[in-house]
Amino acid sequence: MNEALLSGSLFLKPFLIGLAYALLLPVLGCYLRLRDEWLAALAFTQVAAAGALVAMALAAPPVLGGLAAAALAALIKHHSMRVGNAIYALLYLGGWGAAVLLVANLPLAERLARALFDGQLYFSGQAHLMTAWVALPLALAWLARLSRTLLVARFLPGHLLATGRLEGRFHFGFDLLTAGALALATMSIGVAAAFALIFIPAWIVCDSVNGWRRALALSALMGAAGYAAAFLLALVIDQPFGPILALTLALSAGLMMLLRRPAAPLT
Repeated sequence: MNEALLSGSLFLKPFLIGLAYALLLPVLGCYLRLRDEWLAALAFTQVAAAGALVAMALAAPPVLGGLAAAALAALIKHHSMRVGNAIYALLYLGGWGAAVLLVANLPLAERLARALFDGQLYFSGQAHLMTAWVALPLALAWLARLSRTLLVARFLPGHLLATGRLEGRFHFGFDLLTAGALALATMSIGVAAAFALIFIPAWIVCDSVNGWRRALALSALMGAAGYAAAFLLALVIDQPFGPILALTLALSAGLMMLLRRPAAPLT
């Protein structure tokens, strides 16, 4: 890759867009792992991709279709009254099936589908940048409001019943937050990169670190560091960003697993 490109500002905007999601998604991933619902990452990204393709077919903005489809998936999950990965497996298969049929029957859908899976980070614009950095603080503030109830529901489920707290709306709020964040990330960094960021840092950190706040901080740090390294490496060797990010995070996780023993459960 030409050094002039690396030293200029051409890739600064895409880098900052992805960095916002590299900080946010690992934190959400810790809560998904806490709830044992890690498959939500694949389900919401795949449903969002299908929604974007439907929007394109209707001559509507793909990002609106992605957000609407992800929100609908969160609503379906909420009203199913089911927890765990089974409902997300159904949503993933439904989203995948719809996307494949759209690609098979719409000539222009194939190009968008490839961009959604591999990511179109290098072609992101000012609107993507503003969306990412507005979404980051809003999502973290929303998550902070939900966090206490989510933790109590996991570690002290009887307490919520005893105090009469309505936890259903908090869980739906988290599902909606996760769906929206993943839909936005899918529009910029792609399905594979979004899943790598939300799954791998949380998976390795939550099994290796004592303390919930420390796990959240280290997950965000690992996501941001892995993202920065992958972004630079992909430019230098002129390769697609998504696979490089996935390999970078996977290799980092493997190295950490070799160097550290599993910690006691998070408290």
